[in-house]
Amino acid sequence: MTFFKATLTATAVLLASSALAKDDLTIAIQLEPPHLDPTSAAAGAIDSVLYSNVFEGLTRFGPDGSVNPGLAESWTISDDGLTYTFKLREGVTFHDGTTMDADDVVFSLNRTQGEESANAQKALYAGISSVEAIDPTTVKLTLSAPNGSMLFNLAWGDAVIVAPESIDTIKQKPIGTGAFKFDNWVQGDKIDLSRNENYWGTAPALAKATFKFISDPTAAFAAIMAEDIDAFAGFPAPENLPQFEADPRFKVIVGNTEGETILSTNNKMPPFDNVKVRKALAHAIDRQAIIDGAMFGLGTPIGTHFAPHNPDYVDLTGNSTYDPEMAKKLLAEAGFPDGFKTTLKLPPPSYARRGGEIIAAQLRQVGIETEISNLEWAQWLEQVFRGKDYGLTIVSHTEPFDIGIYANPEYYFQYDNADFQKLIADLNVEADPAKRTEMIAAAQTIISEDYVNGYLFQLATPTVAKAGLQGLWKDAPTQATDLTGVSWAE
Repeated sequence: MTFFKATLTATAVLLASSALAKDDLTIAIQLEPPHLDPTSAAAGAIDSVLYSNVFEGLTRFGPDGSVNPGLAESWTISDDGLTYTFKLREGVTFHDGTTMDADDVVFSLNRTQGEESANAQKALYAGISSVEAIDPTTVKLTLSAPNGSMLFNLAWGDAVIVAPESIDTIKQKPIGTGAFKFDNWVQGDKIDLSRNENYWGTAPALAKATFKFISDPTAAFAAIMAEDIDAFAGFPAPENLPQFEADPRFKVIVGNTEGETILSTNNKMPPFDNVKVRKALAHAIDRQAIIDGAMFGLGTPIGTHFAPHNPDYVDLTGNSTYDPEMAKKLLAEAGFPDGFKTTLKLPPPSYARRGGEIIAAQLRQVGIETEISNLEWAQWLEQVFRGKDYGLTIVSHTEPFDIGIYANPEYYFQYDNADFQKLIADLNVEADPAKRTEMIAAAQTIISEDYVNGYLFQLATPTVAKAGLQGLWKDAPTQATDLTGVSWAE
């Protein structure tokens, strides 16, 4: 009888433990998306919530930056590099219950290139000359010229597959094929997701996930300490990390991002249309002081628009060493011996607001006065990114391998260099790894020596989480908070 009672007690405990197993998550990020369509905006905050969780593409990025099968389970590429034939997974449905098939892929990829397309990476897909549905699970994509980066480009959030019938409401009610369904958006506060019970792949461990938006670093610290949230991805107050590391309730994960943080410069606006002025800016900036002052030491100085952890990175920081006297000399040579005034428009992230104050002080030392404007994300997108109404701004470009943006003269910093544009066009069709490495090095060098922007540092990504949470990405090969593999330790 004693044995029976002990067994019964153990079973009861086991059942109780199972019943209490945690399967929900509240995770915070700093920026709220302006809307919820990743295919029609430049805001990385959209991908932070929706990439892989709600929306999926033909290919997808893994946590190590590798390109893996997504909605396409396999593909073949013709010998001439012009034709990609994708075999789609069978039995995939959108969250509204409709079937995802080849027609949806055709619609989605054609939509990126339409005349009214607001796709932020439209140029990446301009080389697609046609998309054809061979049968419900086979798609043929034809290029106008070979592009060795096409599978990589298709993994971006800008190329996710969307349901045609959802387009009218996609910005408020996104419908994808991912492991989580969109439930609710309380603007200014949170977005709720729930498990997609009909997901084609491995079911996520989490039944519910809530993204909270906390922009203020002090509030972020308080929310974690009070355990109001379970994790904060991209924690905005690095000065608090030692306190979390010393607290057994939490763990701190610090990884790399693809985020080149730059002092973006309007290359068409006088006096920044003068390379000597841009070079003066570069020599007026003390990168390490910005990293120490704004990021409390988290970040790697850069001298070009390329990630230092990439094997093709070239260290060009020597082109823009901190030298205020050189900066003053260059300004005088450019016709500005007494300096000048300009605007410095800052989006919400801590690196921008804190870094902006430090940079403004550094520029003031060489005679450049900046009028600082603190903008909300939607204002920044409207004034700076779309309107090009700015002199200087600070932003981290978190898209992977995005040096090609410098080949687009319509991009917001308006750099127009025909030689660079040809180099990128040639790189896009080059398949030989050694030649590609050589060309990538040349691209980095050109923009560094043209001082297109002030290259500051590669953004680190610190995540603070409760000790029992597992499966969060350490690094950020794309701007995403992928919850598909996240669970609580038992």
